[in-house]
Amino acid sequence: MRELLNGKKIVLGACYYPEHWEREDWETDLKQMLASGIEVIRIAEFAWSKIEPREGEYTFTFFDEFLELAHRCGMKVIFGTPTATPPAWLTNQYPEVLNADMDGNLYRHGARRHYNYNSAKYQDFCKNIVEKIASHYAGHPAIIGWQIDNEINCETDVFYSESDTYAFRQFLKAKYHNIEELNQAWGTVFWNQTYTSWNEIYVPRKTIGDSTNPHEVLDYIRFVSHSARNFVKMQADIIRKYKKEGDFITTNGLFSNLDNHSMTKESLDFITYDSYPNFAYFVDGSGLSGLRDRKWSQNLTEVRSISPIFGIMEQQTGANGWNSKMEACTPRPGQMSLWSMQSIAHGADYVGYFRWRTCTVGTEIYWHGILDYSGRENRRLRELREFSKILEKLSELAGSTYLAQVGVLQDYDNLWDARLDRWHRRVEEVSREGIFTAAQLSHTPLDYVYLQDSSSLEDLMKYRVLFYPHAVILTEERMALLEAYVDQGGILVMGCRTGYKDLTGRCTRAYLPGLAAKLTGTDVIEYTFAAPEEEKVWVDWEGTKLEAAVFHDLLAPLDGNAQVLGVYSNSYFAGTPALICNSFGKGTAYYFGGTFTKEVAEQFLDKLGVKNPYQEIFELPACCELAVREKDGQSYYFILNYSKEAVTLQVKEKRINIYTGEEWQGSCLLEGYGTVVLK
Repeated sequence: MRELLNGKKIVLGACYYPEHWEREDWETDLKQMLASGIEVIRIAEFAWSKIEPREGEYTFTFFDEFLELAHRCGMKVIFGTPTATPPAWLTNQYPEVLNADMDGNLYRHGARRHYNYNSAKYQDFCKNIVEKIASHYAGHPAIIGWQIDNEINCETDVFYSESDTYAFRQFLKAKYHNIEELNQAWGTVFWNQTYTSWNEIYVPRKTIGDSTNPHEVLDYIRFVSHSARNFVKMQADIIRKYKKEGDFITTNGLFSNLDNHSMTKESLDFITYDSYPNFAYFVDGSGLSGLRDRKWSQNLTEVRSISPIFGIMEQQTGANGWNSKMEACTPRPGQMSLWSMQSIAHGADYVGYFRWRTCTVGTEIYWHGILDYSGRENRRLRELREFSKILEKLSELAGSTYLAQVGVLQDYDNLWDARLDRWHRRVEEVSREGIFTAAQLSHTPLDYVYLQDSSSLEDLMKYRVLFYPHAVILTEERMALLEAYVDQGGILVMGCRTGYKDLTGRCTRAYLPGLAAKLTGTDVIEYTFAAPEEEKVWVDWEGTKLEAAVFHDLLAPLDGNAQVLGVYSNSYFAGTPALICNSFGKGTAYYFGGTFTKEVAEQFLDKLGVKNPYQEIFELPACCELAVREKDGQSYYFILNYSKEAVTLQVKEKRINIYTGEEWQGSCLLEGYGTVVLK
């Protein structure tokens, strides 16, 4: 049986790097970790030279010795493949393995992730080192799982080496088969960009004014994702040949220009995430947002869309910082436990802390772990011990899944298009932030739901309401699924800028919202950005005043079945429909001509009857998050207080505090940064 995410218990771990410490420290550290509740450690993901110190010269003694000690002590191990940091002998001898910037300048040795996925030479070296490691260590009884590389597409998610250009051409040949089809898809007739040979095509390069062909760049992002997925699969296939039955394969992080859902399905047993809520407290203020550390629940919601039950490979413990960037304060008393419980509330059954000891050398000397440089007893270690005692009482909810009635539909085509298209990005950023914030502050649990080739009607019917805020790119297949969802009784909400592009990024000549017109009963007769010199534009939704922020689609009902619910109340288009409701089968589709700010999203949640679904049980202050996990018909209610001040909760129906076994009802006090799980 798998040691982690097996539905039996929630497990604590830590990142530990024996190569950073003297051998006499190892046993002391391992025993202290075990005594503090840590049962699993991750090792080796940056230790290539400890196994292959020179090309073709292998030594396994270092990790043999450490793994034997870990096994004797009773510590379980996740072993990382070391491909994120190629050794100096490799990059010096074979510079073709290096990534480059857009101008072709190579990223040199001295940091990490300076390789490129598409170098045939680097792929050969990676295959070799993973084969050597897996064949030698996979049978070791201390090892319970494998991490591939580290944080795929972190640091950089663009690749401009000569190897990437060659691989990009192969990718495009496989997709388009001939150059004429590519020219058609990319619209190269514009600005005389027509290609006559595959050898004329490169990865995106520097241009005047940094203008790009958007159709080329969209395919380039797909290519980067394809390359990363192949790199992960190459390693997973090797490990799978050697690993023990029950040992898992994962990788960590959640980064852009990467289809993490497909990567997980193809190569992993589950994904793990690296959760650093302290980024919200950067000293320079760059991390501040309205939700601060609570915003990390948005990232955890993304992870949950990939693996409903997942792991945290790196969980915040101390102050953040490299010597070159990032400055954040030490978590206040209680925050380390709060952020750990935040991860668990959203579906984590494994929480691994980064890191056990704070490193005394290198770039990450200010990225603090549980222990400071000296290793002395400290507040964070005491908090860890107390938290591990609480976690022992939560074993019954292991294997439970997050419960939500509201979902936000997403797909990689639109996420990637929003990255390269300023018009798309403007509306997407507002609505993404607005819907999530409204759900958080109104205590409305929310899921992200990714539309993929494998998506089914059953996947969508789990939700009473689905938002698809700005589906700029639409396909007939996705529309058929959405129509089936609404036909069977679902409620779908769409926003401005829907349906005006196809998969290549080409704008449709059909009346907008294109493929969504029939379902929404809407005709977009005109559209405009909000004028910067004009006052806010308002929509009157049957007596409720909503701001139409950023963008305005001017609407008309498509037929007599479509009902106008809201009209613009000012500007030159005052009186024009802004919100249309269309009955479709057993369900309803809504089209709103603006973006979904927090206030607008909250009104939709309220009017559609899904806001604060547990208000009959709890009355909570806005500073508290409510998350619900469910297992075998039993609901577990997580209440997390992100305020430093104690707050009073109103528990209207009797519930049991799992931490203490006490009954909670009436006015109950939750301390600053405190958490409670009720059932």
